[in-house]
This record gives sequence, C-alpha cells and structure tokens, in this order.
Amino acid sequence: MRILLFGSSGQIGTNLALRLLADGHEVFGVDKRANTWTDRFPTLLQDLSGNYPASSTGIGDAEYPKSDVVVHLAANAKVHQLVKEPYRALENITVTFNVLEYCRLTRTPLVFSSSREVYGDIHRFATAEASADFAYTESTYSASKIAGEALIYSYARCYGLPYLVFRFSNVYGRFDNDIERMERVIPLFIRRIAAEQPITIFGADKVLDFTYVDDCVDGIARGVAALAAGRVKNETINLACGQGHTLVHMAELVGEALGKTPQITLAPTQLGEVTRYVADITKAKQLLGYTPQVPLEAGIPRAVAWCRTWNAGTPA
Repeated sequence: MRILLFGSSGQIGTNLALRLLADGHEVFGVDKRANTWTDRFPTLLQDLSGNYPASSTGIGDAEYPKSDVVVHLAANAKVHQLVKEPYRALENITVTFNVLEYCRLTRTPLVFSSSREVYGDIHRFATAEASADFAYTESTYSASKIAGEALIYSYARCYGLPYLVFRFSNVYGRFDNDIERMERVIPLFIRRIAAEQPITIFGADKVLDFTYVDDCVDGIARGVAALAAGRVKNETINLACGQGHTLVHMAELVGEALGKTPQITLAPTQLGEVTRYVADITKAKQLLGYTPQVPLEAGIPRAVAWCRTWNAGTPA
C-alpha cells in the first residue's frame, strides 16, 4: 500500500511512517520542516498554509506520487501559541482545505488527526464521540480542529470522499522532545525534574488521558488498512488510552523513573485548556480491534529512557 503522509516530520508522523514501513508499505512524506529523526522515507519540504491550487498530481507546484490513502497530521499544535497567535489557527484550516482539495481531485481516502480539544471543557465528563458540542469551543486551536472536521464531513457528503477522523489525546513517547517546534508537558517535566528544577502544574485537579505513541500509531495503522480496504469509513473515532490521570500523578511517575523528587508548584488552569478528559474508546475497539497496551505507569519509564538515550547522543 502507498501512503501519502502530511505532517511526516512530527512525533506521530515519524513513528507512523516507521510503523508503516515495517508493515511493508510505501511512505512519502510532506512537511514544512525536515525530519530530524530519520531519513528512512522520502520527504518533500512544503508549507501548505497558503492559497495553493490543487490538481490531480499535487498541491501548488509540488507533485506527489500516487497513493492509496492520504494521512493528514500537519498542524500548528500548541494550544497556548494559537491563543496568542490566532492566525496559526487559520493556517491549520487552510492546510486541511488544501489537502482535501487534493484528495477530492484524486479520489483518495483521507485519515485526519483531530483532537480531544474539540470536546471543550464544559463537558468535563463527556467522553463519547457524539458528545462534542462546538458551542463550547475553548481555544483557537480547538476551533481549527472543529473546522477541519466540518470540512471533511462536508467533502464526504458533497463529493463522496471516504474518511476517518481520529481524535487524539496527549500523545507522548518516542520523538517527543523537539523543543524547537514545541515542548510538550511530559518531555518538559522529564527535562526539568532530571535537572532538579521546579515545575509548574496548571490545575491541581486536571485529569487527562495520556496516550503512549505506539498505541496511537497502532490505531492509525489499523485505520489506514481498514479505510483502504473499505471495511471502515466515514467514522469519527477517539484514539486514546481510555484512562485518566492527574498531572500531579504523571509528574510523580516521572520522578520515580528518574529517581528524583519533583518540586511542584500549583497554579490555576491557563486560558483555553481542557481540565478533564478521559476518552471513551469503545468505537475504536469495536471497529478497529484497537486495544491500548501501554498504560501511563509503563509508558513514562519508556519516555524517560528515550529522552536519556537521545540526550546521550545515541538515537533509539
């Protein structure tokens, strides 16, 4: 199978590409940044946040190889950055539109990466896919994902474009410490606790569903295969661990893995943040046979080991 992967240089994109290659598939990546983790698949450098016409061969002046499935992971993904710089939310929407136009013209099924952010914070105990209420959008980032989903649903109805939408939740693990792009909470805590520096947790009671990257990638790979075969299509699916943990507990697990005692300062939740989310992953289990294998207690030591290995200059 041939997969065209937008957003191939990020954490999920890199892990997914390597998984698909290991499964015997062909991968062609597109990203505005070079992949700093691996050179095992070709990557075209292209920024798709502008108004570029799509054709049956590519977007703008670029030409892509023919593919059986398009996977769209590309996005400005840091919530606070998009609150401060809302134009980046518009860039997310524009990139999704450009990818959709290419898929429409080539009749290629699409896998799209959405987020648990679409549920907002007013529904703190709502976990099923049908419970998202877009009247309670928390941030410009969540708005960009909501808009992306809406565009995809409209393309399915108007043009018959097959799709799968995956709503991710706090994915962490290998290739998750790209500080120049964005520093996520778990690698941030690992770095600071290892250096015996204090950390700030915004929201003492905040509960989130942390998903180890191998579980996330397994779900996407299952979705790619099911969509290409026509077994599953036009579904929106939560892809997470299905377990909730406070950030305080997560920090304590990081400390245990490092043999350090975290110096924790508690602060109020920041603007635009979701304070509680635990995914209902029933649909992923039923449609894709998805079963997460790595709970947070097992994933944090793996993430710590990865960071230590990478920081030592020996990629794992």
